[in-house]
This record gives sequence, C-alpha cells and structure tokens, in this order.
Amino acid sequence: MSEGIQYIGKFLVIFGLIIIIIGGLLVFSGKIPFIGKLPGDIIIQRKNFTFYFPLATSILLSLLLTLILWIIGRK
Repeated sequence: MSEGIQYIGKFLVIFGLIIIIIGGLLVFSGKIPFIGKLPGDIIIQRKNFTFYFPLATSILLSLLLTLILWIIGRK
C-alpha cells in the first residue's frame, strides 16, 4: 500500500516541476528573443487577419521536453 502512495508522490513532484518549468517559459517567453521567431514558423498576414503557427518553435520545444523527460526517466 505504501509503495503506491510513494509512486503517486513521485509523480506529483515531477508533474509539479514540469508545470513550474512550463509556467516559467510562458512568463519569460516574451524576453527570449528567438522563441516564436524561428525560420520555420509560419506567419500569414492579411488586412484583417493574422495566422500564426510556430512550427519550428513547437518542434524545438518538443525535442527539449523529450530530452528532459528522458533524462528524468533514466534516474
């Protein structure tokens, strides 16, 4: 029974750290110059319409998060 509680506790700590990291990225994303302005990001601007899809930024963040979670998973 206590093993299950320890597993839940570890999960909540890791999940909390991930939320803190994501929150920090959102807070400081305006101050990081290259986020959202990479060469592969798609921006279409018309008169009354702007479409923005951060494709390259999404791929980069996905790779970074995968690496971080892989490192955490190995421990």
